[in-house]
Amino acid sequence: MMYVTAIVLAAGKGVRFGARCSKPLVEIDSKPLVAHSLLCLDKHRLVDEIIVVANAANREKIIKAIEKYRFHKVKKVVLGGKRRQDSVRHGLAVLPRQVDVVLIHDCARPFIDGKIVTSAVKEAQRSHAAIVGVPVKATIKSVKVSKCQGVKARCIVEKTLDRKKLWEIQTPQVFRKEVIVEAYKKFGRMDVTDDAALVEKLGYKVSLVMGAYSNIKITTPEDLPVAEALLKTKR
Repeated sequence: MMYVTAIVLAAGKGVRFGARCSKPLVEIDSKPLVAHSLLCLDKHRLVDEIIVVANAANREKIIKAIEKYRFHKVKKVVLGGKRRQDSVRHGLAVLPRQVDVVLIHDCARPFIDGKIVTSAVKEAQRSHAAIVGVPVKATIKSVKVSKCQGVKARCIVEKTLDRKKLWEIQTPQVFRKEVIVEAYKKFGRMDVTDDAALVEKLGYKVSLVMGAYSNIKITTPEDLPVAEALLKTKR
């Protein structure tokens, strides 16, 4: 049996969200955002322990939420860094020695479910690296931005991309411990938007498993009504 540790990222300040409280503490269905992901991971049979990465402003309240909902698998709550990858690095730094597989998840995606976690973990066990995503539905175009005739920015379509080859990437992202630790050791100072980008730079092939269109990311206040509506469909 492989030992799986989940790192749940809750250190972001949520600047785009604009709420008075930290985004991980914003409530959906009377529960803080971070609690929804922890509910799934804490009861999942393949997850052995959880590390939560918080920030200085929300750490104590997140600890209280963990205690309130009795998330027994949460073993550590550590402080994150300035960037997302800095927070991941802080989580990796406190991994226990026995860990084989690391699952990294953004708490801003509260609607992961057991099926997604199982698929990602099992694929990572086979192939060293697995990420979750869904096929893109919209038409996607690449554009060239230029300045001309006093206009600050002008966008010109370069080409329409083949959406059959395009996927929207979500979390969780799951890796063998030695792979993700090496990726962060070598490339962790780079600016990236997901962990798989660093693993790709190591030369590993990253497997993609089907996520869910309901696995949305809560980024702005406009996302909250959508989240509430999704919760109603899940009851």
